[in-house]
Amino acid sequence: MQFAYKAKDSAGKLTEGTVEAADQKVAMTRLREQKLSVIEVKPAPVKKAKKGKVDNKDVVMFSRQLSTLVSAGVPIVQGLNILEAQAESPGFKYVVGALRTDIEAGLSIADGMKKHPQAFTELYVAMIKAGEVGGILDTILERLSAYLEANEALKSKVKSALMYPTVVFSAAGIITIFLIVFVIPIFKDIFGSFGAELPLLTRVIIGISDFLRAKLLYMLPFIGGGVWLFKKWMKTKQGQEKIDELSLKLPVFGILLKKVAIAKFSRTLGTLIKSGVPILQGLETVAQTSGNKIIENAINASRDSIKEGGRISDPLKKANIFPPMVIQMISVGEETGGLDNMLNKIADFYDQEVDTAVKGLTSMIEPLIIIILGFVVGTIVIAMFMPMFALGDMVG
Repeated sequence: MQFAYKAKDSAGKLTEGTVEAADQKVAMTRLREQKLSVIEVKPAPVKKAKKGKVDNKDVVMFSRQLSTLVSAGVPIVQGLNILEAQAESPGFKYVVGALRTDIEAGLSIADGMKKHPQAFTELYVAMIKAGEVGGILDTILERLSAYLEANEALKSKVKSALMYPTVVFSAAGIITIFLIVFVIPIFKDIFGSFGAELPLLTRVIIGISDFLRAKLLYMLPFIGGGVWLFKKWMKTKQGQEKIDELSLKLPVFGILLKKVAIAKFSRTLGTLIKSGVPILQGLETVAQTSGNKIIENAINASRDSIKEGGRISDPLKKANIFPPMVIQMISVGEETGGLDNMLNKIADFYDQEVDTAVKGLTSMIEPLIIIILGFVVGTIVIAMFMPMFALGDMVG
């Protein structure tokens, strides 16, 4: 804690400042060691940080640092005090400060974290709770750090695979609209002076240009309304299930998303079971953090199966999402009592599969984008130059 003090030095000069100490008595002892005559010592006013968004990277770094501090024997409150001082993000600084205050007031670490869902997920809280109950908080924090780092690496791979085509297609769309709306009308005026019928392709492109110039402003509200309604529908249970089902069936990206989902499911459930979280609670947490309604339904079916004395693997097999290899490995893990180790092996395997899929997707997308852009731009260019090729015949 920080303590504010007023004291006199050996020359009798009044001095003020702050000192770090576990309590007021220790603070006074430290000041006397500095040969100061203490006048007043009181807890320094805490500057409250503002609430704000919390980045996943802040949570990953926090977990790794707190794990190191706890393993080194640093008390949890002192560790949180150190991490609060080091936090750069105002939003996360607020979370750590509030967590430290709650723990000092007698709240458990898990209950304190539960009050900040913007930073700590249900999975995170469940694992911390298991660590507190089992007295292995340092081990749990170590596992959490490894899990979060692996999860963040997986997200980065998927983002990098999707970012390139998104940026290129967006740029291509803007350039195409610019050509159609602003450049083609100039050619239209030139062609109008020819006094001859234009080729079909040229007439089609000019027709598209005329339509967009005349109707684009009127279409924008309808497009905006359509996007708003679509987003609203996506938030419904039926909409989420339909979108998630279609996303897993996409020709190329569906395979990648399925591999990511399997890796995340295996890593999360394996980490929870190894940390001592009960299997039913673990499956509930994994279902809620799966990010896909179809996979969530399959996991919930497995949970119901275990409640009735069944196995995890049977409902997962019926879902037709998980490959036979994954089902077999989970089944073997259940029979041998090493489900957590088997799940982590599945996660490691699918992390590599995702890496390979991302590389293959990137190498395949580049020529595909070139072909699509070449076709679109080439069609517009050919449509504009066809009348010029026939200009000699028109003049004749």
